[in-house]
Amino acid sequence: MLETLKRGWWLVVLRGVVAVLFGVLAFAYPGRAGEVLVLVFGAYALVNGLFTLGLAMRAPKGTPGKGSLALDGLLGVFAGILTFFYPGITALSLLWVIAFWAILTGIFEILAAIKLRKELSNEWMLILGGALSALFGVVVFAMPKAGALSIIWLIAAYAVVFGIMLLTVAFRLRGLFLQARRATHPA
Repeated sequence: MLETLKRGWWLVVLRGVVAVLFGVLAFAYPGRAGEVLVLVFGAYALVNGLFTLGLAMRAPKGTPGKGSLALDGLLGVFAGILTFFYPGITALSLLWVIAFWAILTGIFEILAAIKLRKELSNEWMLILGGALSALFGVVVFAMPKAGALSIIWLIAAYAVVFGIMLLTVAFRLRGLFLQARRATHPA
């Protein structure tokens, strides 16, 4: 799995960038975020799922954790498509979709970090990102009737923090990728 992640580090960068952009847009347009949030979340979940599926598909057959990556990717694609096909869903339903997705994504990120802990230093960042994701989902489930603005800001903050965690892990993977490449192809 680590080899796949090292080769696909740029996909993890894209996931992080999309997460940060999603968060920044939600902060920038909170008044319209109710209607925009449906489309932006759908796009984010879909793109994140596709990038995660890309990582899973690049993994060699039999790679530990490949199934978890694929399931995480399919979950994102499903959440994104569901959001696009049902844009008129209530805010509460959308919050539940987001919460469910965040909890499962967090669980998969933690599982991936546990599998990689002997191969990747600073795996705690992936664990922390997964824990924040799962905690965010639980908080959204626990307070669905909170003010729309506070929920939007919570979603935006989560996306920015999660994106930064992904970027941190991605650039660590890039370093490992370049290190391995130098070892196999000396100048």
